[in-house]
Amino acid sequence: MESWTPSDSLRKHMLSVEAAMRAYAGHFGADIERWGLAGLLHDFDYERFPNATRESNAEHPAEGARELRRLGYPEDILEAILGHADYTGVPRVTPMAKTLFAVDELCGLITACALVRPSRSVNDLESSSVKKKMKDKAFARGVSREDVVQGASELGQELDAHIAFVITAMRACAQALGLDGGTK
Repeated sequence: MESWTPSDSLRKHMLSVEAAMRAYAGHFGADIERWGLAGLLHDFDYERFPNATRESNAEHPAEGARELRRLGYPEDILEAILGHADYTGVPRVTPMAKTLFAVDELCGLITACALVRPSRSVNDLESSSVKKKMKDKAFARGVSREDVVQGASELGQELDAHIAFVITAMRACAQALGLDGGTK
């Protein structure tokens, strides 16, 4: 992941998604390590192959999935990674795939919300603040609000509870994410 991802902010995003995936794996009684790995690796190819044209079988996440397959990673992880991008056409049928889609954009939104707080911390962030920021289309405009809502729905979670769950997961690694209010 680190050799393909020079950006500190993208690395932190992948760590936040890993944390959310691990928390949901525990919640669902699934394999925490396997789900965490899917979260950690889901965007590792994004900087090399950004896929601005959103081609289904080129660039991100298809190139990353090909590399991971070459390295022998399990197919369920690859399926989840491919499914986190709607444009690939890969259906999200497993709980792991549904969860990865559900937490990806939300982790980005939560990070943005925490960084504009006076505390610059996720530790005092509440789901109501995230929902309020979701309504401001100019805020974190790269985050798909539709994906956040769709992800919670596909996961069978009420949006407020889903947001609160992911915030709690991110709090567990707030320092590593740079979201504990400390200085860099």
